[in-house]
Amino acid sequence: MTTINKACAARAHRRVALATAVGTTIEWYDFFIYANAAALVFAQLYFSPLEGTAATLVAFATAGVSFVFRPLGAIWGGYLGDKLGRRAVLVLTLGLMGGATFAIGLLPTYATIGIAAPILLVFLRILQGLSAGGEWGGAALLAVEHAPDGQRGKFGVYPQLGAPAGMVLAIGMITLLSTMLSDADFFAWGWRIPFLLSFALIIAGIMIRRNVEESPVFMELKEKKAESATPLVQLFRFNWRHVVLGALIFMGNGVGGYLLVGGYITSYATGAVGMDRNTVLLAVVFASMTWLLFTWIGGPLSDRIGRKRTYQIGFTAQMAIAFPIFAFINTGSFPMLLLAVILLSFGQGLTYGPQSALFCEMFPARVRYSGASIAYGLGSLIGGAFVPTIATYLFSTTGTTASISIYLIGASIVSISAVSIIKDRSKEPLEIPHPDAAANSHTQPAEIHGPR
Repeated sequence: MTTINKACAARAHRRVALATAVGTTIEWYDFFIYANAAALVFAQLYFSPLEGTAATLVAFATAGVSFVFRPLGAIWGGYLGDKLGRRAVLVLTLGLMGGATFAIGLLPTYATIGIAAPILLVFLRILQGLSAGGEWGGAALLAVEHAPDGQRGKFGVYPQLGAPAGMVLAIGMITLLSTMLSDADFFAWGWRIPFLLSFALIIAGIMIRRNVEESPVFMELKEKKAESATPLVQLFRFNWRHVVLGALIFMGNGVGGYLLVGGYITSYATGAVGMDRNTVLLAVVFASMTWLLFTWIGGPLSDRIGRKRTYQIGFTAQMAIAFPIFAFINTGSFPMLLLAVILLSFGQGLTYGPQSALFCEMFPARVRYSGASIAYGLGSLIGGAFVPTIATYLFSTTGTTASISIYLIGASIVSISAVSIIKDRSKEPLEIPHPDAAANSHTQPAEIHGPR
């Protein structure tokens, strides 16, 4: 390759990296704005007929209901992505997420329109779930399939950075407004501002994504006419084991992540421990920054030591911190709270950074969008959907955070077991099957250690 060609390729890689990082950041900003609003204001504004823990449980449940629809979003997004291409679906999902988020910012409360308010809120959250389910797979594939040989972890980390970056933006915005406004103003109208600002972010994200080239793997599939006419049928006929394993791998990361940034730690520290809301939000902002840092480290690290080993280190670290985090938080000290969330973010980063590369390597190109998206959507459902609700229930019924720690350890054990039995393909090429090999496409990445 000439110097000019190398420079052009490098620019193309940077453009794809920017598009996937910016797009997923905006998507997750929208997603996390809701989660944190559920922890802080939705119980009072949309579920006021309920009281105390019941209102909090229902508010968290509305945040979790979107995860139920992520697999459905993954199915339609994966089908379109395997048939029409990665880029088009990414533009579509970004617009859907932004529209739902903007509408939440305009939604009247229960005091204004009664029962219609929580119903519409749940409907808009469902649209967010459909969007998130179809979004991640496309961003991951676009980044990984554009990546140079031996650097899939490095380039695949960019869509992964969107979650912690989006969380930093979401929490930062809420913290800023919470600091600048009185409690009365924040509850009356201030909480709506982050939702309404999403409109400008979405327009910018769509413009960036429209200027990105389609994945070279998908373009070659189109040229060889090797794209699958029935990707879902092919996927569940030949690659269902990897769909299940992918979901279980993501489960442990999801439980830890949604304790950290899904609103539960914010709710627990401000409610049960009695810490100042702005102090807790500041700690979560720092945790999101360290989560971003460790995610950034985790992707390239997996290129060097392998995906499996990186995951194993991350899940082991998560289990080690499961009990200490609540002991630290219970002190009511800001430095100890900060230490707790930063330590939790370490394991989170190492099990999140390599995810795009790992999931893409688990499926053949013809069904890769569907496979990666559905595995991710199912993993989000079993390991993220109702984590704050489950944690709230466990604490209210047992009276101790030990039950939550056991829950986190159990999920981590399931995930470390699942990742340990797949074949690490970090050093192998991403295949582009020839049409004549279509019947055998399921054999290319579907190797699992141990009996099938």
